[in-house]
Amino acid sequence: MRRAKRIILTIVLSLTMLLSTGGCEKKESTGAGSSTVEEDKLTIGMSFDSFVIERWQRDRDIFVQAAKELGAEVNVQNANGDVAKQKEQIEYLVDYGADVIVIVCIDSDALTDAVKKARDKGVKVIAYDRLINNADINLYISFDNEMVGTLMAESLLEHGLAGGKVIMIGGSPADNNVSRVEAPFEQLMNENQVEILGRTHCDGWRAELAAEYLDENRELLEECDAIMCGNDNVASQVVSFLAVQRLAGEILVTGQDADLEACQRIVEGTQVMTVYKPVETLARRAAECAVALAKGDTLGGEDLGTINNGMKEVPYLRLEPVKVTKENMDETIIDSGFHSREEVYLNVR
Repeated sequence: MRRAKRIILTIVLSLTMLLSTGGCEKKESTGAGSSTVEEDKLTIGMSFDSFVIERWQRDRDIFVQAAKELGAEVNVQNANGDVAKQKEQIEYLVDYGADVIVIVCIDSDALTDAVKKARDKGVKVIAYDRLINNADINLYISFDNEMVGTLMAESLLEHGLAGGKVIMIGGSPADNNVSRVEAPFEQLMNENQVEILGRTHCDGWRAELAAEYLDENRELLEECDAIMCGNDNVASQVVSFLAVQRLAGEILVTGQDADLEACQRIVEGTQVMTVYKPVETLARRAAECAVALAKGDTLGGEDLGTINNGMKEVPYLRLEPVKVTKENMDETIIDSGFHSREEVYLNVR
């Protein structure tokens, strides 16, 4: 009789626990542990290249907040520049139950299989800021990278580079955006009889490689009028090296991303310009698109075009970048709240 009572009690307790959890659940994790969320909760996964570049932290925070306001939870993963790890993270996010995965890819040509696995499971994929080639992605959202290169070239020409000599130090050659930035830059250099003295790339966006290149090719600095840098992190290394050679401010330097230190260098006179890419607009639009895709909505809008990634014509949401110089620093960077006046003019008396 006692045995029968124990069996009945066990069954009752089991049913009580099942009813209290709703009978079904979805895992929520940051990669280290797990908890549970409602199954009908919209879930977005994000896999970042790394957070070494200053702007990615801002992109992340704005995206997560915007998605939360739209009723979605975001699981953020950081690959720390490791392609194999990024592939594992994409698979993890698929298993985790993400409705949409947003990817800042490390290598534009390395994620074909990982994206296929996600799409085969019905997960939508957004390429954020960097195009993923030869993959069935649902959306590519970025700034006009060709315009970035054009703005860099135009700024140098406005400072008298026509007929001069330039060194090009680009970002990671595995980043699809790098070639898109460099192509129009080179075209304008050629059209204005500017000689490209030398060129290199920073694998994995490792900015310290820029200083190493200049150290190994010091003779180029004797002829050089300008240095085109793939981003502001690279420009930081370049200007630091030039400062040691007492050439900071003598050789024109460009960058992009409007990092705080770059804006400081511009008002100080050691960097000519940077390219401001309003990441708040980009991140919020990406969050809106991710939620729309998760709900099964169709994307549209006047600014939605297409771009071929080698496999298909991908819907492409392209935003406009802005040239930042000493002359428009206040109206572009400070008035927008991107950086404060106190921060930008910290070293200017």
